[in-house]
Order: sequence, then structure tokens, then C-alpha cells
Amino acid sequence: MLLKDKVAIITGATRGIGRAIAKRFAQEGCHIAFCGRTRNENMIQVEEELQNLGVKAKGYVADVSNYDSAQAFVAETLKDFGHLDILINNAGITDDAALKRMTEAQWDNVINVNLKSVFCMTKAVQPVLWKQGSGSIVNISSVVGLAGNYNQANYAASKAGIIGLSKAAAKEFGARNIRVNVVAPGFIVTEMTGDIPEQLKTYWQTRIPLRRPGTPEDVANACLYYASELGSYNTGDVMHLCGGMEDA
Repeated sequence: MLLKDKVAIITGATRGIGRAIAKRFAQEGCHIAFCGRTRNENMIQVEEELQNLGVKAKGYVADVSNYDSAQAFVAETLKDFGHLDILINNAGITDDAALKRMTEAQWDNVINVNLKSVFCMTKAVQPVLWKQGSGSIVNISSVVGLAGNYNQANYAASKAGIIGLSKAAAKEFGARNIRVNVVAPGFIVTEMTGDIPEQLKTYWQTRIPLRRPGTPEDVANACLYYASELGSYNTGDVMHLCGGMEDA
């Protein structure tokens, strides 16, 4: 098992990509702490699913875009699990609009959830990883953060910011054997993409040389590489996980 007896915090793990990451890590023997803004049926289901794989798993109520809430979440995780090895910053939302129509609230909400949360969680885990002299942080960006996209200025800015933050942190943390890497997915089939018209989905696939969208499991496998010893000499990386998508 690649992550046997490791402990990972995964944000945004009650569905989609985050849930797939949590499941894949649990299959490799990793204990999982994850969070959501409310303790709902999804959180309970993920807890049970992971526990059935033979690992310790617990969902916490936390707003990771809030500094104090992120600090409390990490403190509770350490109290319950005893140590921490991995942080996966996956929490993210969209709130699309043309830039000329985008409101300040739309901008602030997306930047806070997608980008500020990475800052807050990284700050919260840094003292722990620094003291033990090891750790892996994997941040989920997007090809939109590399190439931009129509009607997604807020989302593109947040995902580009994740890349810059990660590269800076990789330089600062490397001397303590703390690795910081980025996975930048392309078109991944999740609940978030479920409402996209079929015609648009077909168009996107024509821009992908592999001729298929990605899956949450594809993203989970990329995160597993960076979180485990397989990626022990990688830091400051940005993996374009997009099937060769044009403009990515």
C-alpha cells in the first residue's frame, strides 16, 4: 500500500473529484479527514464508504475559506488522528458570468472558496509539517487557470493564483522536505459538469486528442502520485491532466 497509515486532509471531499481522491487514498491505506460546510447525508455516506475500506475516516464541519475555521479544522484533525502527512486542497466552486456583467460578490465568492482556502489550509498545516520535516501538499487547479476561458474570469484568476501560490510555497518549504505540487485537470465528468449541454460536451471532446473526458479517478491517481513516495522528487510541478486538450 502506497499510503499505509498516513493521514490526509482532503477539502471538498463530499462529492466528485474530492470523494474520488478520498476513496483512492483509502484503498492505499490512508486515514482520511475531510470537511464540508454542513454535516449532511453526503458527508455521512463518504465516512461510511471510507470506513468500509478499513481506514479511519471522519468528516468535519468547516469553512476552509475562513482562516480561523481552517485552523480549528486542522487542530481537531490532529487531536483525533494524532498526526498529519498530506493535504489535498480540492474545494472549489464556479459562478460564471461575462466579465462586463460579473458582480463583486461573484468575484469575491469564487476567489475566497477556490484560492483563499488554499492559503488558509496551507497556513494551518505548515507548522505541523515543518516540525516533522516531511509532508505533501497537492493543490487542485485547472487548465482554465493556464489558458483562461470565456465567462470565467473569476474562476481562471483563482486557479491561476493557486499555481503561483504553490510554486512559491514549494520554494519556501522544500528545505524541510515538504513538497507542494499542482494538478490542473481539464474536462472532468462530475456533478459540476452534469448540466453542460450535450452539444457543448461533444465540442469539448473534439478538442481532446484522447477523445474522451477525464474522470474523477484520473485526478485521484495523479494526486496519489504526488502524495506518495512515487513523487518524492517532485515539487513545484503543475501536471496538465487534460488528455492533451488544445490551449491547455
